[in-house]
Amino acid sequence: MELIEIFIQKMISENIDAYIIPTSDYHMSEYIADHFKIRQFLTGFTGSAGTLVITKEKGYLWTDGRYFIQAENQIKNKPIELMKIGTENTPTVNEFLINYFQKEENVTLGFNFKLSTTKDILELKEAIPNVLFKEANLINLIWKDRPELPYSLIYKLSKFYSGVSYDKKIIDVRDELKASNCDVLLLTQLEDQAWLYNLRANDVLHTPVFLAYTIITESSTILFVDNKKVDLIVSTYLSENNIELKEYDEIYSYLYTIKNKKILMDFNKVNYALYNKLQQGNNTFVNKINPTVRLKAIKNQTEIKNIKIAHERDGVAMVKFMYYLKNNYKKEPMTELSVSDYLEKLRKKNKGFVDLSFNTICACNQNAAMMHYSATKETSQPINDGILLVDSGGHYLEGTTDITRTFMMGKANDKIKTHYTMVLKAMINLAKCVFMKGCTGMNLDVLAREQVWRGCIDYKCGTGHGVGYLLSVHEAPNGFRWKSVPERLDSCVLEPGMVTTDEPGIYIEGKYGIRIENELLCVLKESNEWGTFYEFETITYCPIDLDLIKISLLTKEEKEWLNNYHQMVYDKLSPSLKDDELEFLKEYTKKI
Repeated sequence: MELIEIFIQKMISENIDAYIIPTSDYHMSEYIADHFKIRQFLTGFTGSAGTLVITKEKGYLWTDGRYFIQAENQIKNKPIELMKIGTENTPTVNEFLINYFQKEENVTLGFNFKLSTTKDILELKEAIPNVLFKEANLINLIWKDRPELPYSLIYKLSKFYSGVSYDKKIIDVRDELKASNCDVLLLTQLEDQAWLYNLRANDVLHTPVFLAYTIITESSTILFVDNKKVDLIVSTYLSENNIELKEYDEIYSYLYTIKNKKILMDFNKVNYALYNKLQQGNNTFVNKINPTVRLKAIKNQTEIKNIKIAHERDGVAMVKFMYYLKNNYKKEPMTELSVSDYLEKLRKKNKGFVDLSFNTICACNQNAAMMHYSATKETSQPINDGILLVDSGGHYLEGTTDITRTFMMGKANDKIKTHYTMVLKAMINLAKCVFMKGCTGMNLDVLAREQVWRGCIDYKCGTGHGVGYLLSVHEAPNGFRWKSVPERLDSCVLEPGMVTTDEPGIYIEGKYGIRIENELLCVLKESNEWGTFYEFETITYCPIDLDLIKISLLTKEEKEWLNNYHQMVYDKLSPSLKDDELEFLKEYTKKI
């Protein structure tokens, strides 16, 4: 019997008519520890985004365009229907539930209060007032070997890397709290807390954070975290900064003590269990994005300097990787997994390396059409003639990298080269733009996407996302996309210091996928009588595979941009390479 069918039996025994399972932890994180991978356990779908709704008949899985192909393959022959977010005639989760329950009486919707956002539950309660909302943690009834909550020691990131100390950051946060006329800030986002305290850990794979909650008032800061993760060094640091330490689970009892206060919190990021406790204390709420989100996204001068160092080191590893691929492809057997492992070994040799910034996506030919494909021992394919897409990155003490390159292996046909050049033109067009202060990523996305739209093709994802500093490789609130996707929270006004990826692509199901990705730093260009103008500085240093370019399709300006970029790459990386690898770099950064 399928796990979904077993879950339905448990639902029925609890008099529950439908049950919501988001991809989430108690902090509404994008990347979650194994303990929280309930949706994956029940469906077999391993993508990072998705919501599962289980009714008494079957399951319904919502996910976005990055995962359509992957999800279809992983839920095949299971009692689960794929709901493709953003496609015509596909309702949202709330729309589906409203329709499903209609005006029936005595019906029950189940969920885990700690895994559901305050925003989602409040909206549903308003939309379907006839439905009873029941807290029920059914998964423990069938997931017998469920992993424990994660444990890792917390460590301090020195000012040499962070650039700004906690005591400076908390002043800015409290200024924002005061400006919002609020008494209390409830901070639950893991990356924001790690940034605020200049602390890191390893509670989530490839995301150096720790499970915690924070309550900030005008005069106090309380950190709720598993105290076993805090050694003497960190404990002393917290005490010196007047940060009160409490146990992780104490947050729920402590919230009962907060009464008649005005509380600032993001309903998208605070779980409903926390809200439920606070609203019993006659508190009022200001629902807005946490001030830490913007403050964290604008990198300070120390972080910017360090990030460029990290990219130089990462670029050297990438050139060594390219050299290995191009020179050994015909000499030794390679698979998607063996190539990923080889690149990881190269990164690990770099000074300051901490971890990969995400699971490497190494996909040849048709597998590359799945945007977030991940090879395993069972699925890893041999690398054959055609193209190889490698999306990878590293966490360094100096910052986080995220880079994609698509390589020609052996031979590639003319259509692939045409599509590759279209993607290159799209990436260049966004990278070289000048724009006015006040623009968002939605204003600029078309500069890249239009190059792909010309071929009446689209890619079902954003063109870019913000990147953290030794934090999440996906960081709000900056990004590039052509239409608003509220749950992504990446459509803010772009400001100097923000780092955003530039990664258009073309994905042909069953055949191949192409993506080229660099990171862009927003910088001031000029202020004059017309206003303030910004531009982007490319801070990813790695050759773009010349073997796949149809030069005839590039304009003079695009060739000039590419030549200048490759000259910069050579200048940055050549001092760290020698002999054959240096000659290889020279060949792949030559003028066209």
